[in-house]
Amino acid sequence: MSDLMTLYVPLDSTALAMGADEVVLAIMTEAAARHLDVEVIRNGSWGMSWLEPLVEVVTDKGRMAYGNVTPEEVPGLFDAGFLTGGEHALGLGLTAEIEYLKSQDRLTFARCGLIEALSLEDYRAHGGFKGLEKALKMLPQAIVDQVTASGLRGRGGAAFPTGIKWNTVLGAEADQKYICCNADEGDSGTFADRILMEGDPYCLIEGMIIAGLAVGATEGYIYLRSEYPLCRDILHEALIEARDAGWLGADIRGSGKAFDIEVRMGAGSYVCGEETAMLNSLEGKRGMVRAKPPLPALEGLFGQPTVVNNVLSLASVPIIMDQGADFYKNYGMGRSRGTIAFQLAGNIARGGLVEKAFGLPLREMIDGYGGGTDSGRPIKAVQVGGPLGAYLAEGDLDLPLDYEAFSAAGAVLGHGGIVVFDDTVDMAAQAKFAFDFCVEESCGKCTPCRIGSVRGAELIEKIQAGQAVDDNLALVKDLCDVMDSGSLCAMGGMTPIPVLSAMDKWPADFRKDGVEK
Repeated sequence: MSDLMTLYVPLDSTALAMGADEVVLAIMTEAAARHLDVEVIRNGSWGMSWLEPLVEVVTDKGRMAYGNVTPEEVPGLFDAGFLTGGEHALGLGLTAEIEYLKSQDRLTFARCGLIEALSLEDYRAHGGFKGLEKALKMLPQAIVDQVTASGLRGRGGAAFPTGIKWNTVLGAEADQKYICCNADEGDSGTFADRILMEGDPYCLIEGMIIAGLAVGATEGYIYLRSEYPLCRDILHEALIEARDAGWLGADIRGSGKAFDIEVRMGAGSYVCGEETAMLNSLEGKRGMVRAKPPLPALEGLFGQPTVVNNVLSLASVPIIMDQGADFYKNYGMGRSRGTIAFQLAGNIARGGLVEKAFGLPLREMIDGYGGGTDSGRPIKAVQVGGPLGAYLAEGDLDLPLDYEAFSAAGAVLGHGGIVVFDDTVDMAAQAKFAFDFCVEESCGKCTPCRIGSVRGAELIEKIQAGQAVDDNLALVKDLCDVMDSGSLCAMGGMTPIPVLSAMDKWPADFRKDGVEK
């Protein structure tokens, strides 16, 4: 073979953890031994985590995929002619035809897996910066109006309308305004922000620039989770490339408009995902929540008007500006418009990321995309929305995945994390985990959260030991009421949600045989 053959192997954290670098080395070594000319492009992940490392080969028919490739399998793949799409036990056919991927509504993640993560040329060739080019020709109010009309709501968990937040900052009088991207992705079972930043970093950068143009901000910060060192490196490189190409700086592409971005690393505190604690941390202070009002939109970073959005909220903006508000809001249902990235984790056969329009039943997400439990045992509980989300039982699985339906059921969609448990899980232990998590992560500013979580964990221990179960269950409920109504932020205020849902749906787990009642 004399022609150059092109392969794609993801560079995201999941693929690397599964041995992607070793697979690349094995491919290059084997190709050299066989005198074959190959190039390997490091793309982002398609989100099909259970197939990593996923090797794709460019053929006349399209990109052919081979999943769960190990270095030991590489010689056999060459023997099978995989460079031309040859058949092999690891072969999955055309990547674009894999049902898990094919049936998704990929808007925000349209380029993840498809492009070389740090290539500006690749980004532009697949629609990148089209939204920004339009925004540069628009008045700020027109940008805000388009985002408002799209129905976009914050994808970080609170689901507050993005356009309303932007309009408040636009209307605030100040010499300096800021855009702060909350990339402190700390909920259990969530990794969508990471996949986006590792696989399509310019999408976030473009969204932040548009936000700056919309509200009159010239400086932006990405507050990045400390556990994401690869994200940090990719974002740093992407910012340099974008700056060199004139997409950032004092005169964006000759428009006379300025905006620049800096990455700041968090220090591993869950509560710094709360917007005011994040702002304190960005200012170099201890990450403790602030009382509201004033709202960050009016007095945010360094006391100035500030847009605080999460990664996926900002990364959804480029396509809204490119394709228009009507295009985006035609996805979804009710007041939940557009798409949301769900993340399947826990005891699940096909863990990964699925971007779908709002409204798909939870059961279809878990069984259809996730393939049910990895253990093959029946599902007992599903937690949606992070460690402070409600535990849902089998009877709840037909809930449509939209904000209002979940709220009506006493649950939250949050950041879209879905964690599955089979029938071996002990829900009393999960209730204790919720209190323990709050003990560990509380910033300590308010008493209901700081002290209530400790007392709650102690009460659950007594219940697990069979001590005065009825009295202690009643005390837990009273304590949860205090935490719900008296906590300063969602950390303490939402901890009762998983606790009470576990007690309500699985009472038998709190009353073990052979112990005092």
